Amino acid sequence: MTALASKDSFGAKSTLDVDGKSYEIFRLDAVRGDGLPENAVASLPYSLKVLLENLLRTEDGADITADDIKALAGWDETAQPDKEIQFTPARVIMQDFTGVPCIVDLATLREAAAELGADASKINPLAPAEMVIDHSVIAEAFGTPEAFVRNVEIEYDRNKERYQFLRWGQTAFDDFKVVPPGTGIVHQVNIEHLARTVFTREVDGELQAYPDTCVGTDSHTTMVNGLGVLGFGVGGIEAEAALLGQPVSMLIPRVVGFKLHGDLPEGSTATDLVLTITEMLRKHGVVGKFVEFYGAGVTALPLANRATIGNMSPEFGSTIAIFPIDEETINYLKLTGRSEEQLKLVEAYAKEQGLWHDPAAEPRFSEHLELDLSTVVPSIAGPKRPQDRVSLTDAKTAFRGALVDYAGDAQDEEGYDEAVAESFPGSDAPSYSGGNGSSPAPSDHLSAAPKDGGRASAPVEVTLEDGTKFTLDHGAVTIASITSCTNTSNPSVMIGAALLAKKAVEKGLSRKPWVKTTLAPGSQVVSDYYDKSGLTPYLEKLGFNLVGYGCVTCIGNSGPLIPEVSAAVQEKDLAVVSVLSGNRNFEGRINPDIKMNYLASPPLVIAYALAGSMDVDLFNDPLGTDSEGNDVFLKDIWPDPAEVEQVIQQAIASDMFTKGYADVFAGDERWQNLPTPTGDTFTWDEESTYVRKAPYFDGMDKSPSPVTDIEGARVLLKLGDSVTTDHISPAGNIKKDSPAGQYLTEHGVEQRDFNSYGSRRGNHEVMIRGTFANIRLRNQIAPGTEGGFTRDFTQADGPVTTVYDASQNYQAAGTPLVVLAGKEYGSGSSRDWAAKGTSLLGVKAVIAESYERIHRSNLIGMGVIPLQFPEGQNAESLGLTGEETFSITGITELNEGRTPKTVKVKAGDIEFDAVVRIDTPGEANYYRNGGILQYVLRNLLNG
Repeated sequence: MTALASKDSFGAKSTLDVDGKSYEIFRLDAVRGDGLPENAVASLPYSLKVLLENLLRTEDGADITADDIKALAGWDETAQPDKEIQFTPARVIMQDFTGVPCIVDLATLREAAAELGADASKINPLAPAEMVIDHSVIAEAFGTPEAFVRNVEIEYDRNKERYQFLRWGQTAFDDFKVVPPGTGIVHQVNIEHLARTVFTREVDGELQAYPDTCVGTDSHTTMVNGLGVLGFGVGGIEAEAALLGQPVSMLIPRVVGFKLHGDLPEGSTATDLVLTITEMLRKHGVVGKFVEFYGAGVTALPLANRATIGNMSPEFGSTIAIFPIDEETINYLKLTGRSEEQLKLVEAYAKEQGLWHDPAAEPRFSEHLELDLSTVVPSIAGPKRPQDRVSLTDAKTAFRGALVDYAGDAQDEEGYDEAVAESFPGSDAPSYSGGNGSSPAPSDHLSAAPKDGGRASAPVEVTLEDGTKFTLDHGAVTIASITSCTNTSNPSVMIGAALLAKKAVEKGLSRKPWVKTTLAPGSQVVSDYYDKSGLTPYLEKLGFNLVGYGCVTCIGNSGPLIPEVSAAVQEKDLAVVSVLSGNRNFEGRINPDIKMNYLASPPLVIAYALAGSMDVDLFNDPLGTDSEGNDVFLKDIWPDPAEVEQVIQQAIASDMFTKGYADVFAGDERWQNLPTPTGDTFTWDEESTYVRKAPYFDGMDKSPSPVTDIEGARVLLKLGDSVTTDHISPAGNIKKDSPAGQYLTEHGVEQRDFNSYGSRRGNHEVMIRGTFANIRLRNQIAPGTEGGFTRDFTQADGPVTTVYDASQNYQAAGTPLVVLAGKEYGSGSSRDWAAKGTSLLGVKAVIAESYERIHRSNLIGMGVIPLQFPEGQNAESLGLTGEETFSITGITELNEGRTPKTVKVKAGDIEFDAVVRIDTPGEANYYRNGGILQYVLRNLLNG
């Protein structure tokens, strides 16, 4: 990658000698004087120091100026963000679901450049880009030694077209590397191998050293914050711009200081800690802010725990959740096989630049929170949001309270939006009154039905293929999955889980036969230390066989339930449960058959697999009986911390990481034998249902057309609060009778080969048809429906139809569309297609009460204007039904080089001024060009 030399207005350029090697650095302490307080820079939070160095090194006098540097150095911690800066990440990291459309768009950019008379080969990543293929493996096979191999075979069969395309991309584009399937999860690979903490590269013949920073196409990119790396998630479209040399536009944020002290008590895990922090920060309100941890408690916190906390930054809504560099950072880098030269550089650079953690220091922060680690208790979160933490002591009561919304008499009439706003009721659900004619099962009969009749019940007898019989009911745990980099990167909880499995097996316990059990670590190193410690057989004895190295259950790739269990769930409409060691548990995300999802530590995942139901008190109810008929309780098999630490010391070594990552980009024999296309431009296969040329540049001119107001628009969807991008963006399995399923069937694809939406993100035709189609989405203009339905007002009486079919009719009629929404619109992941799909459905504006940062920005990046209801108002208070015809005027002010603060919205007889949420000048440029990709391409052509 080439870079322009900094203007260096502050004379910050200097040298740092480390063990006889000289590096060019830009000194933070050079920014002083000119009205700045004496200790202005020294007292900045760690995260803002990293941003300050970024501006010093990339100052070009145009996008990044001396005034920008002074504004950041003189940061007013009490101010609301209003100053825009341009952040240039050192690198871009991607996973394959969001990465494939990035490379599709880059390939399409090459063609568009050629069509407009430019050299296609000039379209290359200008920042190092790394992709980890981790989102495609599905837990089809489970519970057998052959599960991993079988799932990999299925993965390659289903994704051959995508993988061939990605191999072409790796050969065609400079500075683009791919970590092949079956290696690990992107964020775990990032912290264990890819992250540098301090980056180096040659500029104008000088070797520069500077803080490692990155943006990623996954919200949980923040996991690398645990290593002191400033990284965060952006939409795929923003990532593409960063790949092409565009800085990321951002406002200087407020920074929340989170002070830690004390130590975690025995019995509490990193998972319990992160769920506690998630609850605290979501309650405090940190959307759009930086969160930075400091204090003596940071020193006592292992790096793996820091990474777990950083990973869940999106769940509490902050842009980052970062830890400064200290001795523990160096120890982790050493453990994971980084070179001695790199270790010395990281320590020397951090200490020279004031980036080394001082436990006694009190940096300037906008807001403060504090947590005594000794107060953290065992916890789970659910059944529908990561921030809904429940102490394990209250889990049974909380489950029964929540069950009312899923299986009791008080069913939620308004659907997702009402349910998501609720926390757990304080009292038990009404007792089940019987009436199904069933008699109590014998005491030795396996059953998920309640023994005390204290909640709704709909028992159904199930017989498996092998003759096993049991009774299934609401609350049965039908998936127990050790999954997700959030926890599988943490040896403490992973060894803890395996030791619990060992003790359970030795006591004669087994999983309940209705539970689908899966193990999907984020790194092959986990399997290595399980094997070395001799713990693998115990996990396998309980059914926790390896199913893949990938995200799996956490992103909805759980695969089908046990067939007989699935049939019973559907027959009785049971509210069954998944328990997973992941970071997301939104409704409809984990499995179509499962309504209630709980996040838990890996040891608790195993415990719930043994119990078989959420309707248990793990502190007082037995998990089963031993070989002599004695009750076995959780306390009997819970490993103590000293035992866990002893196994970690004996089983985990640096050479595991060194060997495991030695040929990380090479792949196995399957990968290496894939036929790889060649050439500067990709040869599109018109028959492909995986990879198709994107339509974003169709008809594009070298100069943008003026923006226009929106007239005669109709409402495509009217939604409530907390609609996530999981509700908007296509994700999970493709149903046969859905518009996407019908498209694939028409193109000769058998249902068994449909694969997931995520695997087909390189085909916009599939993705459009799955946008707004989540099974838990409730569109208020089509009451009584669930999923991707709306009303089509191009037809008489506005009949109910699919969102896709209605949008096609609207676009054929030349009718623009709007979406109405409530608070926190667009929270969650899967972000790029949440915006791309919205745009390709013909939506021109979204009007919401509030937005999450990334989705709002991505809407602009796809040419959709995000508007906000007046303060204190919403669709209901304004009397909007969604049946009105909308006009939005005042947008054309953008043609004059100004961004209007508000625009006039008229909907039938209702008028109001909507706030324009184009927050930065850069976003205004994107919108004027019709989107960020068009803006980037025009800049490249004109540059």
